[in-house]
Amino acid sequence: MKDRNMAQKKNQEANLGEDRIGSLLFKLALPAILAQLINVLYNMVDRMYIGHIPKVGPSALTGVGVTMPVIMCISAFAGLVSMGGAPRASIMMGKGLPKEAERIMGNCAAMLCGLSVVLTVAFLAFGEDILLLFGASENTITYAWDYMKIYSCGTIFVQLALGLNAFINAQGFARTGMLTVAIGAVCNIILDPIFIFGLHMGVQGAALATIISQGISCVWILRFLMGTKSTLRLRREYFKIQSKVVLPCVALGVAPFIMQFTESILSVCFNTSLLKYGGDMAVGAMTILSSVMQFSMLPLHGLTQGAQPIISFNFGAGNIDRVKSAFRLLLKVAVLFTSCMWLLCMMVPQLFVGIFTNDPQLAGFTKWALHIYMAASLIFGIQIACQQTFIALGNAKVSVFLALLRKVLLLIPLIYILPHVFTDQTMAVFLAEPIADVIAVSTTSALFYREYRKLERI
Repeated sequence: MKDRNMAQKKNQEANLGEDRIGSLLFKLALPAILAQLINVLYNMVDRMYIGHIPKVGPSALTGVGVTMPVIMCISAFAGLVSMGGAPRASIMMGKGLPKEAERIMGNCAAMLCGLSVVLTVAFLAFGEDILLLFGASENTITYAWDYMKIYSCGTIFVQLALGLNAFINAQGFARTGMLTVAIGAVCNIILDPIFIFGLHMGVQGAALATIISQGISCVWILRFLMGTKSTLRLRREYFKIQSKVVLPCVALGVAPFIMQFTESILSVCFNTSLLKYGGDMAVGAMTILSSVMQFSMLPLHGLTQGAQPIISFNFGAGNIDRVKSAFRLLLKVAVLFTSCMWLLCMMVPQLFVGIFTNDPQLAGFTKWALHIYMAASLIFGIQIACQQTFIALGNAKVSVFLALLRKVLLLIPLIYILPHVFTDQTMAVFLAEPIADVIAVSTTSALFYREYRKLERI
């Protein structure tokens, strides 16, 4: 055990193999949750400033709003590499193979650079067509393209900042990972008004501020991973891409990639269906509902990010009792949180709706829709805990299936099928969410129970 935990001796924030599970999860999850909240602020800052540009603010804000699903798709490629590579690196650390963990990190860094070049070239060539496909109009395409053609030039900073930060968290340096996000957010808040208003660059200034901020975060991450404080070091000899190293990482990263990539597709499906059956009021309500859902998921994502290195490291080290203890605690906290959120949504929906609108008609409609949309959210903690544990254990096949199951195989078809089953077609569209959740949670629980029994036999 001493040899297996050797890789953790340099870790000054958390010892993944020896610290108490409860305090360890709190120590790693809290910074991860704060990083998630900071990241939301990061994404909101541009829109806050752009909306106040004199004369063109509303049109510019709408144009930049169209870019958000595209940016989510670009970010998903960082997750394709890093969210599979980071758990595998943690597992190798647990096995006492730090060089193999560094090889994984180096290969993933090279893959992120390669993907950045491909994405940049592709978007500069076809960006306007992609934006029009995602909902830009003749009135907003100018602002959307002005923003994205500059943003796409900084894709390499985005990919490396998002992708390599996962390897910082995977080593147990959660506070450092949070600081990385905070540095970028603070720089963006400072630079946005300078470029947008001070230099009169408008939307282009917002994009430039964003990529400079991501560039600063990227430099910070590279300095850390090449320095002496990091347990794993980025080394030049590991930058040569090897299929036997990269392919298992990509296979494991497919699940989080699908989860993020399909968010934009799901948004289009909901909006088009609701527009058909419920009009603009239903689409406006859906905007609020998705924001409530996104906000409620942030702590869960931070929680699972904190649990991932604990589970992966100890699974690699053969500490199965610690793996099971970490999962049980993750499950309890996740279910407790989703149950509390469900209770608030059912009892005081105006607490959430009032944040987004003071229009009585929209507020009333949204409170009704929230009761339907969030009806099964109390059990969603089971889905998140089990699904993310599959990834932490390196089980690529089941992770991919579960990622496809809820959104692609269940939710999207139900959005279009249920309105033909129920008389109230608008309600039927909202009802697709809880029905998909119940089926997905039941399936995930059954599959994980089988996996858990396997752990008990190890």
